[in-house]
Amino acid sequence: MNTTTSGATRDKVARSLKRRYAAEKRFQAYGIAAIALALMMILTLFVTIFGTGYTAFWQTMINLEVTLYPQDIDPDNSRDAAAGMIAAARAKGIGLDGDAHLLDPRTAKQQALESDIATLSELALGRPMTADNPELIAFLKDRFLPANIGDEALVKDSLATWLGNEAGAFNRAIQSADYLRPVKQSISDLFPEVTGRRDKRSLYEIVSPGATYVLRDMVLDNPDLIGQRISVTVPMSDDIDQLEKGAIKAELPESARRVKDNQIAWFERLKDRGLIETTFNTTLFTAGDSREPELAGIWGAVVGSFFTLLVTLLLSFPIGVAAAVYLEEFAPTNWLTDLIEVNINNLAAVPSIVFGLLGLAVFLNFFGMPRSAPVVGGLVLTLMTLPTIIIASRAALKSVPPSIREAALGIGASKMQSIFHHVLPLAMPGMLTGTIIGMAQALGETAPLLMIGMVAFIVDIPGSPFDSATVMPVQIYLWSDSPERAFTERTSAAIMILLAFLVFMNAAAVVLRKRFERRW
Repeated sequence: MNTTTSGATRDKVARSLKRRYAAEKRFQAYGIAAIALALMMILTLFVTIFGTGYTAFWQTMINLEVTLYPQDIDPDNSRDAAAGMIAAARAKGIGLDGDAHLLDPRTAKQQALESDIATLSELALGRPMTADNPELIAFLKDRFLPANIGDEALVKDSLATWLGNEAGAFNRAIQSADYLRPVKQSISDLFPEVTGRRDKRSLYEIVSPGATYVLRDMVLDNPDLIGQRISVTVPMSDDIDQLEKGAIKAELPESARRVKDNQIAWFERLKDRGLIETTFNTTLFTAGDSREPELAGIWGAVVGSFFTLLVTLLLSFPIGVAAAVYLEEFAPTNWLTDLIEVNINNLAAVPSIVFGLLGLAVFLNFFGMPRSAPVVGGLVLTLMTLPTIIIASRAALKSVPPSIREAALGIGASKMQSIFHHVLPLAMPGMLTGTIIGMAQALGETAPLLMIGMVAFIVDIPGSPFDSATVMPVQIYLWSDSPERAFTERTSAAIMILLAFLVFMNAAAVVLRKRFERRW
């Protein structure tokens, strides 16, 4: 009977162990399946983003022979500053004899004066020449004053000031010139058989309006290009670019795509002539936002993010570390400090849009700070990041062994000295890690910045934290809401760049922790 009972017990225990082992194996299988599912979803996300966005790093361009006609680029002949200088000098009554009348313009001395004015005008173009410019005034003194041409004030007023105005007028003329006309003429020369107004309009649409800015920048850098025939590489339109990249299918019926049949035929002829090339899209990294996808870049958003994070770091790090040191080392244990600790932990879980509402009510409406400025975004993100930094800093202070404090106090150091000379340096790696993680979190925030107006369409690159700007996440949001197909790839490309920044910041946090971490 005892043998039978023992055998039954062994069988029962064996079945129980078998069930437990089976349960453990199922649990391990569930864990492996969960990890595999998570990795598969992450892989799908990255493949989708990279598969959509890698084409944004390349741009379809066309090589054109363009003639910069003066009647289009400089219709008022503003480039000829020498003639204007001579006219201004004559209007002021400046002559080589110092009298209030001009000598005979045919005389050798007057011709020398006009030659010097021409030289002076060349100094003016391309640089801000004013009446207080030392280089300009030195030239005037050396070349004009010894010849008794009036006094220095007259020379400054009549010549130097005119030069500054002349250079400004020329730059304004260049900015407002019609650069599309020579581009259209170059395209028309390639397809002389296209004559109808509608067909010509379709022909011109295959080239991006950004050709205007390419030619303008070239003329501003070298005004001597006016009147010359030059070879220039300009971007194709976003639809043609998408056609070349395969995002728009040529085999679809014309009604189902944005590119017309005749535009596809013209583009294929341009490719056969060797005028089409694919280059690295530097515009994506050097330009601000634009309504045209082929002209849009992320540099404005990158600079805006930099200024915003700079303000956030300068405010949140010292305040967060100081608050953590006080709460952990100096604050008495009572209901008030307990309440503060609970609220800090609760603030870390508050939705970020609540901080945006706070910034809208306090910084914009009450203090009247500039809307869409990185300084306001930095203040809002400081409020959001402070709880994270305080919690991480307190954990770093707690990780320092009490023996460090006791040893410092035992050799005569004050409490302040023991904390700032011994405890804080040992806790700093953990604090820096928490700060970098907080900055990475702030870099990816969108909702609080939308509430303070950083969703505005900003073309210019911000020069300071007080200029209007946007940030990377908001730029991604704006592009994702645009109807053009080309903005889809730029949205994915911007996400890739933002993820690269986040990976870099998190890797820096790991390196700092490994580099400075002390094991006790």
